[in-house]
Amino acid sequence: MSSASRDPQVVVEVLSEALPYIQQFSGKTVVVKYGGNAMTEDTLIDSFARNIVLMKEVGINPVVVHGGGPQIGSLLAKLNIESRFVNGMRVTDSQTMDVVEMVLGGLVNKSIVNLINQSGGKAIGLTGKDGAQIRARQLKVEHQSPEMTAPEIIDIGHVGEVESISTDLIEMLAARDFIPVIAPIGVDDKGNSYNINADLVAGKLAEALNAEKLMLLTNVAGLMNSEGKVLTGLTTAQVDGLIADGTIYGGMLPKIRCALDAVKGGVNSAHIIDGRVPHAVLLEIFTNAGVGTLITDAE
Repeated sequence: MSSASRDPQVVVEVLSEALPYIQQFSGKTVVVKYGGNAMTEDTLIDSFARNIVLMKEVGINPVVVHGGGPQIGSLLAKLNIESRFVNGMRVTDSQTMDVVEMVLGGLVNKSIVNLINQSGGKAIGLTGKDGAQIRARQLKVEHQSPEMTAPEIIDIGHVGEVESISTDLIEMLAARDFIPVIAPIGVDDKGNSYNINADLVAGKLAEALNAEKLMLLTNVAGLMNSEGKVLTGLTTAQVDGLIADGTIYGGMLPKIRCALDAVKGGVNSAHIIDGRVPHAVLLEIFTNAGVGTLITDAE
């Protein structure tokens, strides 16, 4: 729809609705994990970049953490390198890790930076290795079958978890009106690189930055109950209950745990939002409706 065909009254009402949110969140940090459909469909890519720039223009400090699993898989296939997974995690030997760094730290990261800059922002691309921002350790994966007396430790290579995060570089860039775009690659004290789940990095980074919000873009409408209805507002206690009774399970469970840990760690709110919706980030921040599930620590 062209701007000429829009009802001016509707535009004014939208801006008026957004004003209190702009006032509330100006000067605050919002960490956004970017991935899924929002990262692969052209219209969604463009709307995401514009959303991030608009946030910065109204005084919010967005920090973007991105994934890139499909892009990694595609390049590995072109190089005839087999992709293997254990518990949903890519087995990452040294050769695969080289590809991960090329894709995440190069191709994907710089593409996002360019999109934001083309939309009028000032983005800077980083990996967790820059300034040793993300200290990592190897992720230990356990497997135990009923006949085993003790769990087996499976070595999946250069797959890591966050040990610590330094925010000095990110805060310096944000203070100078840059938008940090971070690839989830960490480094240990021996200089070894690790591929880390982007949701996990986003959650831990939101905690370290004392962020106002953590926003995780997904390919679903949000967290759903057993009847398939989106749960729009939950407390951490309610989420714990939904995990305990099995409502939250499978692929959604790690994402929810990241959001839950972030809120318990001091982030004011976490949002599981539908990245398939154009301008999903702005809809969740600046409107009364929202497009996903909100998790807070409020009683």
